[in-house]
Amino acid sequence: MKQKASIFSQVIIWVAALGYFVDIYDLLLFSIVRKPSLEDLGVQNIDDVGLIIINTQMFGLLLGGILWGILGDKLGRTKVLFLSIAIYSIGNILNGFVETGTQYAVIRFIAGIGLAGELGAGITLVSELLPKEKRGIGTSVVAGIGLTGAVVAYFIAEWFDWRTCYFIGGGMGLALLLLRLSVFESGLFKKMEHENIVRGNFLMLFNKRERFMRYLRSILIGLPTWFVVGILITFLDKFAEQLGIVGEIEPGIGIMISYSAIAVGDVVIGLLSQKLKSRKQALHVFYGITMLGMLVFFTATTPIQLYVSTGIMGFGTGFWAVFVTIGAENFGTNLRATAATTIPNMVRGSLNGISAIFVGLGSYMSYVSSGIATAAIVMIITYWAILGIDETFGRDLDFMEE
Repeated sequence: MKQKASIFSQVIIWVAALGYFVDIYDLLLFSIVRKPSLEDLGVQNIDDVGLIIINTQMFGLLLGGILWGILGDKLGRTKVLFLSIAIYSIGNILNGFVETGTQYAVIRFIAGIGLAGELGAGITLVSELLPKEKRGIGTSVVAGIGLTGAVVAYFIAEWFDWRTCYFIGGGMGLALLLLRLSVFESGLFKKMEHENIVRGNFLMLFNKRERFMRYLRSILIGLPTWFVVGILITFLDKFAEQLGIVGEIEPGIGIMISYSAIAVGDVVIGLLSQKLKSRKQALHVFYGITMLGMLVFFTATTPIQLYVSTGIMGFGTGFWAVFVTIGAENFGTNLRATAATTIPNMVRGSLNGISAIFVGLGSYMSYVSSGIATAAIVMIITYWAILGIDETFGRDLDFMEE
């Protein structure tokens, strides 16, 4: 019986990991093919239009996170995994047919809505099915394998036309739907289905101050990831130019390096948190590594130094699995999918606010200086959040939110 349960747990982890792999491939593909795709479409002001498109995609993730989170608690974790991947797979196939920047933004918005459901539902399912002693390792394996999707996206973009890259992403997603048929629902969710209790009420996250602060801090501890990826690495070539670095810089290479490091970091932080028996202590270590990478980034004078900085920052921000696991562990079963799915997508959606700060500061200071100032603001907010959040390591997840 134990052997059967162990095999079932391994299947769940692999299916969740492959789902996240396709999710990350599709999510980061635009950042990799941004320049060649917009140039091919004849778009003027590529940097400005590119920022609009990525923010539109992130806004879709924000709305999708709320939608899929609510449905995950009302209908079940597995149904959300199935529906969300179907939407973003179709969205990516349609992306291969766009002819204008406006169409590009609209399709990325739709794909963003679909992409929002994958990670939160997957982590919730894995967290509820694995023993609490192995929960951190399981979710780290999901993230570690999943994040290599960015590396594959880079090489696919090197070998194929940008439209074909989107077709491949959509095709992988549709193929993944077949694997979903082997995944069974969480026992905790099934147990909750027969209880007379409110499920998936998004407003419950805001109607009690203690719960709202728990939710807010769970979001803010993840801010450094999307500042690094969405600003510093996506616009790596622009920063290189402003830093006076001589030589061609490709954001796609930066993404490939950083996500290779993020994948390693996600596995390492899972093991570290198990060793320390603390999610918070492990996060403090990785925040320090992230800031070291930022220091190397803003003082770089050669392409090699800049690429090395993306690796350091990538490893340091490789705390996504632990971050989302904290979100799942912080809330009861009747609100867990809502929280765990909206939290990472709120962070992704926060790129809109971070971009606004970055652009706004750019009106008063240089491009590099505004990047440094934005980095300082992001890290101050992050430390405020982590210092006030409870430790969740080893927490029993069989509880409800009133």
